[in-house]
Parts: sequence; C-alpha cells; structure tokens
Amino acid sequence: MHRAVWTLARAMAVTGGFVLLTLVLLTCLSISGRLLNGILNGIGQSVAPGFADWALDLGVGPVLGHVELVEAGIVFAIFAFLPLCQLSGTHAKVSFVTDRFPIAVQRWLIAGIDVVFAAVLILIAWRLFVGLEEKRAFSETSFLLQFPIWWAYAAGLAAAGAAAFTGVFVAGGRLVEAVTGREVLTPDGERSIERS
Repeated sequence: MHRAVWTLARAMAVTGGFVLLTLVLLTCLSISGRLLNGILNGIGQSVAPGFADWALDLGVGPVLGHVELVEAGIVFAIFAFLPLCQLSGTHAKVSFVTDRFPIAVQRWLIAGIDVVFAAVLILIAWRLFVGLEEKRAFSETSFLLQFPIWWAYAAGLAAAGAAAFTGVFVAGGRLVEAVTGREVLTPDGERSIERS
C-alpha cells in the first residue's frame, strides 16, 4: 500500500508540474502577444504599415481566455503537489522550539498536525465536490471560452481527492508511529524524525 501511495504522489506531482509549466508558457505567450500587438499598432503602423496590418490580421495578440485557463489549471496544480509534500514531510515548518522536545513528544505533535491536515484536505475535497455539483447543475460556463466551469472543479477535485487520500494515509502512519514509537513511513525517501 505504501508503495502505491508513493507512486500516486509522484504521478500527481509530475502531472501538476506539467500543468504548471503549460500555464507558465501560456501566460508568457499571451504577454508576448499583447506586447507585440501594442508594438504593431504603435510603431509598426508608422514604420511598416503593410507588415503591421498583415501581422495583426494573423491574430497577433494575447491568447484569448488565458486567464480563465490559468484559473482552471492552477487549482489542479496546487493540489497535485500536496500528496508528495505530505508523504515526504516537506511542508514549510517552524520547528526551532519543537526540535528540543523528546522524540516521543515530537511524534505526537507531528501526528496531531497530520490528522488536522488530513481533515482539512477532506473538507476541501468535499467542498469542491459540492461546488462541482452546483456548477454542473446550473450549466455555468466561463466568460470568454465558454467551457463548463465544472470541468475545472472536476480537475481540482481529482487532485484534492488524491491529496486527501494521501493525507489520511500519512495521518494513520503518524499515529501508528506515535503509539508504537517505531517508524512506519520511512521507505522511498520519507524522512524520519531521528534523521531530520
């Protein structure tokens, strides 16, 4: 089971990275198009009006609806990285006080935090599901591209569901570690308290 969860987490992170890279490239393309459109309409019309008109007729300009695509994709990308962060324990933390606590106390603190984090992820996934149902029921679409908004909710829900599943898995493992005093979540790059 542990290996399957790690495989899921890595696959989600790679997919999230691909989506994020695509969104960055789309944004750069749109900004470049907007800049080039301004140049062609300004300086281009006075220096080379024929070329400027030809380029503008090709559609040089910002990507239509790129903001809508970024809004839709960024939710998926954010939640896609959470499973790997949760498994590897690489969330941001401030531990200059808790590092001085005994290992047993540290284990219980980490377990408590992971239980709360899993509960929050479940809550978020549930609310995304509710939002998806509402958007689908009312057939809401985006303003410019007119794609159904529930598609973005579905993508976000898939990633949030994977994050919630991983969160529950990690919380369970951390509770076992706190109760037994032995490490459960160490294979495949998982950091342990003794090694951190």
